Amino acid sequence: MSRAIDVVDTTPRDGNQSLWSATGLRTEDVLAIAPTLDRVGYHAVDFTSGTHMAVSVRFHQEDPWERLRRVSAAMPNTPLSMITTGMRFITWVPAEEDVMALSFRLVARNGIRRVQIADPSNDPVRLKRVARLARREGIEEIVIGLTYSISEVHTHAYYAERAAAMADCEEMDRLYLKDPGGLLTPDAVRELAPHFIAAAGDRPAELHSHCTIGLAPLVYVEGVKAGFAAVHTASGPLSRGTSQPEVGNTVANLEAAGFSHRLDLEAQAAVAEHFEAIRRAKGLPAGAPGEFDLNYYRHQLPGGMVTTTKRMLAEIRRPELFDAVLEEVVRVRHEMGSPILVTPVSQFVLSQATRNIIDGERWANVSDETVRYFLGHYGDPPAPVDPEIAERVLARPQAKRLKDPTPVTLEGARERFGRRISEEELLLRLTMPAEQVDAMVANRGRPAPPPAARPGRSPLVTLLRELEARPSIGHFSMVKDGETVVWRRATG
Repeated sequence: MSRAIDVVDTTPRDGNQSLWSATGLRTEDVLAIAPTLDRVGYHAVDFTSGTHMAVSVRFHQEDPWERLRRVSAAMPNTPLSMITTGMRFITWVPAEEDVMALSFRLVARNGIRRVQIADPSNDPVRLKRVARLARREGIEEIVIGLTYSISEVHTHAYYAERAAAMADCEEMDRLYLKDPGGLLTPDAVRELAPHFIAAAGDRPAELHSHCTIGLAPLVYVEGVKAGFAAVHTASGPLSRGTSQPEVGNTVANLEAAGFSHRLDLEAQAAVAEHFEAIRRAKGLPAGAPGEFDLNYYRHQLPGGMVTTTKRMLAEIRRPELFDAVLEEVVRVRHEMGSPILVTPVSQFVLSQATRNIIDGERWANVSDETVRYFLGHYGDPPAPVDPEIAERVLARPQAKRLKDPTPVTLEGARERFGRRISEEELLLRLTMPAEQVDAMVANRGRPAPPPAARPGRSPLVTLLRELEARPSIGHFSMVKDGETVVWRRATG
């Protein structure tokens, strides 16, 4: 029998982030299709992150905890997944262990069953620490991610060593190769696969890439041939482009290569149609296959950040600066020690590059978070930083104030925010601006806006409604794929 490949759906989280800046989907938009999405047969749905929870509050005045509860209740058969980048929750300021323990406990309590853990520097010690915390607080499935990049430091030997270092992690249920820039090639995935599969042992290895330069669909086929047991895909208009490969095309390719899957493609077609209706109603862009672009290997920005950069420059009426910003990203990344361009460090690199171009003088203005990076608050850079740039940054007035980090902690939180609010609200107030949480609280109890589009009716429901409308029919039965549906008209 052919080997069945697991599929993880990324539509509501990574697809939404990569193509719609994480703001395109409200709770009702997802909830309307959740029962159908549950029938598709995905291994899991990549559903949220600290960033997405903050977006729910900031842009939609929605309670992100309620979003978890309602959608998980509507999808009892499919685990919802959250991605985290280590010891931080919502804010980029590092968090103490008590805050992280509470965050994992609360997401588990509100419906998250799976957590994908990535670290900006692929640090095995920090990855294992977060995995232990997540397991202790009730997360069912823990997936450790090693984030792919290319530099003088990030060689295949580097990834082989980091994967081997994760092999003894008892809390790890799955290991995945995370490629946010869509940089993997077929040759690269074939070379890396044996190291990831060996480190995973009897646990499955997953593969995650983006279509940014058009290689991801081919990378998935070659990765599965080399032993990866699961791939991450997106649906309809939230696939392709800077997002993940489209699910229907992916499973068709896998079938052509001799593999099988467990997906109900009729249900999946309904899911894709729903998100297409959402896209049309809101005037949002659809992901489209892109041409191979070798320039991506220079700047390596994750797909969502390319979209965000274009939007940001358009908002300040400087769209013509886009190419110059990308060139500056290459230079800034090298000066910062060639970090992997993944949240949150990718935001620091892009922000600094944009400042350098707009200001007209390089490193004239530097954010507090970039200063924290040079102070080592986000771990050691993979390669040496430029000493002249480091000296300039650390000579800035805020460097002295930021030298000793003050992590977010629960100590004194109840005294600051009150003892009557829930733990969920407490955690939001601890990590978000007060006025944004206040607006969310003020919005509680108000009728939620309806979904931008409603999914089409199930063919079975349509059949039953038609039978009900025909008084001459008193009994009907149908057999399909070994299952029987019997309908009888009520009497009396």
